[in-house]
Amino acid sequence: MKFTLSWLKDHLETEADVHRIAEAMTMAGLEVEEVLDPAAKLAPFTVARIVSAERHPNADRLQVCQVDTVDGMKEIVCGAPNARAGLTTIYAPIGAYVPGLGVTLVEKSVRGVVSNGMLCSASELELSDESDGIQELPPEIPVGTPVAGLFGAEPVIDFEVTPNRPDWLGVAGIARDLAAAGVGKLKHFDIAVVRGAFPSPITVRLDAPEMCPVFAGRVIRGVKNGPSPAWLQKRLTAIGLRSINRLVDVTNLIAYDRARPLHVYDMAKLVGTEIVVRAGQVSAGTAHIEGGEPEHLIALDGKTYAAAPTDCIIADAGGERPIGLGGVMGGESTGCDDDTTDVFLESAWFDPLVIAQTGRALGIHSDAQYRFARGVDPVSVTPGLELATRLILDLCGGEPSEIVFVGEPPASPAPFAFDPAYVKRLTGMDLADDRIGTILGQLGFLVTAAPAGQAEPWIVTPPSWRRDVEGPADLVEEVARIEGFDALPSTPLPPVARPAGGVLSPRQARVRTARRALAALGYAEAVTWSFTKESTAALFGGGDERLVLENPIAADLDCMRPSVLPNLIQAAARNAARGFADAALFEIGPIYLGDGPGDQRTVIAALVAPHAARHWAGAADDPLFALKADLAALLEEIGAPVASLQLAQGSNRDWWHPGRSARLQLGPKNVMVEFGELHPRVLKALDADGPMLAFEIVLDNVPEPRGKSGKARGAADLSALMPLTRDFAFVVEDAKPVGDLVRATAGADKALIADVRVFDVYRGKGVDDGFKSVALEVVIQPRDATLTEAEIDALTARIVAAVEKQGGRLRA
Repeated sequence: MKFTLSWLKDHLETEADVHRIAEAMTMAGLEVEEVLDPAAKLAPFTVARIVSAERHPNADRLQVCQVDTVDGMKEIVCGAPNARAGLTTIYAPIGAYVPGLGVTLVEKSVRGVVSNGMLCSASELELSDESDGIQELPPEIPVGTPVAGLFGAEPVIDFEVTPNRPDWLGVAGIARDLAAAGVGKLKHFDIAVVRGAFPSPITVRLDAPEMCPVFAGRVIRGVKNGPSPAWLQKRLTAIGLRSINRLVDVTNLIAYDRARPLHVYDMAKLVGTEIVVRAGQVSAGTAHIEGGEPEHLIALDGKTYAAAPTDCIIADAGGERPIGLGGVMGGESTGCDDDTTDVFLESAWFDPLVIAQTGRALGIHSDAQYRFARGVDPVSVTPGLELATRLILDLCGGEPSEIVFVGEPPASPAPFAFDPAYVKRLTGMDLADDRIGTILGQLGFLVTAAPAGQAEPWIVTPPSWRRDVEGPADLVEEVARIEGFDALPSTPLPPVARPAGGVLSPRQARVRTARRALAALGYAEAVTWSFTKESTAALFGGGDERLVLENPIAADLDCMRPSVLPNLIQAAARNAARGFADAALFEIGPIYLGDGPGDQRTVIAALVAPHAARHWAGAADDPLFALKADLAALLEEIGAPVASLQLAQGSNRDWWHPGRSARLQLGPKNVMVEFGELHPRVLKALDADGPMLAFEIVLDNVPEPRGKSGKARGAADLSALMPLTRDFAFVVEDAKPVGDLVRATAGADKALIADVRVFDVYRGKGVDDGFKSVALEVVIQPRDATLTEAEIDALTARIVAAVEKQGGRLRA
């Protein structure tokens, strides 16, 4: 929405300049986007007079002009065909920026003659679209007169209108809010009733009152159309509208001045004497067109539109011929031109939802559609018609008929009770009741005393143009907006004592610890959707129909994810597609299993795609063991019972590689972690290049650490004696997990055995087929005294006995 300062002053008595107006609008909630000042753009240009014009010695189409300018006599080379001695025109000095050309003038030679400036056309200054030569001005204008004043260039304010404030789509509505904000005094104009001289020969029938509940119009005969007067052209041109003719310009003026769209029909082009307002029609279906063909209309923009039954149509010829899209755009068949003498002037109210839907479906964004879709004031139907009639009579002459009025406008907003103390309760502003009442009254609200015995002292009735106000909170917002949001008190919140036990639950503390630990290990955090594609979910055990969304946000996000891994795989694939194949990602978030009310789990998932650059040193260590080391470090950080975990080879999940995956569990039922290499089949289905390795920790299955006793930690129990080591080699079945041997060895004597490490696994000569030799280094830490040989032998026997219970035998 654009308007000029002079236009605003037609409705507002104020001495404020354009910048003060823009600031007041911003503080009142009107979002000013830009203040355009064409006067500043035209500041370098002044009036000049050509004293003489001679043909250029080196060019037939150029002239060397001696020009009397504000800077004295200047020699200027000009190529305009109308450059001649005695012509008063526009002068641009060296250094001026010419907006129509997009260049800054510099002193330069033109075919051997230096041009000391430029003589300008109207198009070069963006004062018109076309020019036949340099601008010709009246000869009585003195040399040196600023051009900006001659063309009436004035600042234009451009601001964004929020959908709930259609009254701001008229300059009168903007003036009302500014007057309430104290910028000036609102001018009140009574719209005089124009008495009809004869009954209207055009009648109106409403066949779709749900689309158009009220329609008014009148005939004006004997008008003389043509170009609009200069003041009207200037007003419309300043805000970017093209002047068409007097009749059309009047309707455009009132649309921007009062937020009241109108339309004018050429009566000579109407068929019949009845205008029908109806829904769009579809012809009966044929063998070639299933369901019928919609009716078509050639609109004023020259385009043909197909009207649907959800569109409002204005028709003549007994309702058969469409002549306009109601509330959107008129038809080309009844448009007004310079030969128009008799017109029918329309002022109606259309349902905002119908007009908004028509605009979206047909792609039409006219000024009328923009206003009706947001809600035009229903009470303005007759006043808008009377105002347009008066302007047409003043500009075009003619004789008006009586008004034909059909239908009932929608009901005005209902009154409701209001307590002015509510303003302080919601905003903290301590305003007197008189000030609150004054603000509401200036905005058009009717404030009356409530009946005796009612809790709230006021009854407030919103004006017809404020259908967005529905309750007391809306009134408080209006008062705060006009008083100024900068007047809101800055009262700090009362201090709140910090909880003694901290603000994080044990689960939240674990998540934060895990996030920091993984970041320290070199993983980048990913934040992905909690949804995935249904076919992708099926690859990860998510075939349950209960996980499918009824209203997904996208076609490829139609299922709750049963695992975080597919999202991480796709994220790594996207990185690889952009040249970053060596990814290490993690995410902490929910998964959904679809197995009942408690089907949501929180998991910590990480994925690595080892695609390091090639190097002469060869491949690095097996990334699976590096991933396992990261997993072990993470479990230690979050306080998981690592010593009690059982390692089970393989997984019953078919998205893991069967020979390169495992799980960590506390007993057979509590599977806490699954990790390993992802199956190539799954990666191929997700268009990802392998290998990729990952782990997924179900945080719900990790036992919470035992509660603290509250006692301070004791001194470190460090032995003063040197530790010693003993090596053992045990032969066990090939399928036996090595972790079972480690746990059995460590449990042989928990007081003396400080650590157990695997340093070799051997299969081959000397070891039977189906068996393996596992070499263990046992660290023994004496406590009270140096161990004797007999004590060491006894400990060795206990270790061997513990491993034998696991099916192992001592090899060496």
